[in-house]
Amino acid sequence: MIGLLGGSFDPIHHGHLIVAVALLEQLNLEQLRFVPAREQPFKQGTHVASPEDRARMVALAIEEEPRFRLESIELSRPGPSYTVDTLRALAGREPGQSFTLLVGSDAARDLDKWREATELATLARIVAFGRSGAPVIPSRLISATVTVPEVDISATDLRIRLKAGRSIRYRVPDAVARYIAENRLYL
Repeated sequence: MIGLLGGSFDPIHHGHLIVAVALLEQLNLEQLRFVPAREQPFKQGTHVASPEDRARMVALAIEEEPRFRLESIELSRPGPSYTVDTLRALAGREPGQSFTLLVGSDAARDLDKWREATELATLARIVAFGRSGAPVIPSRLISATVTVPEVDISATDLRIRLKAGRSIRYRVPDAVARYIAENRLYL
């Protein structure tokens, strides 16, 4: 079973990676793919780094974990990036492969508003994850829920820190911090 963890990853940080490892282990996934959105439908016009920069940062962040992969399928299509389209494209590209769509409690709350929401559950098993203080709101589309570690790091805070000239050390992998600095992102 392959897990799919989508998002902006603007930028990817240790919180994403810690949650990904927890999901990989709890769900006994053979692989977890990070799926950076070209443009998330609910966040249109808010991405700061380009899709290519965000994908490169994901690749740098996961290069030492063999069970992690970068899935760039959404980058090859014009935005917005609808999950149902991604799942259909993956099913066409990899017939017979089983996918688990991994959604955080915040995204799970709006799952019924996603494009062709009922179709999602026919294309992938949907597992929602939440922290102990932020439980998942039940939905007919969610087949299971898991609890992940609480990590108080957010991409929004990282962008604010960078714009203010403050350090992001220990909040992102070193390779990501170097990439951000070399490419003068989020200034």
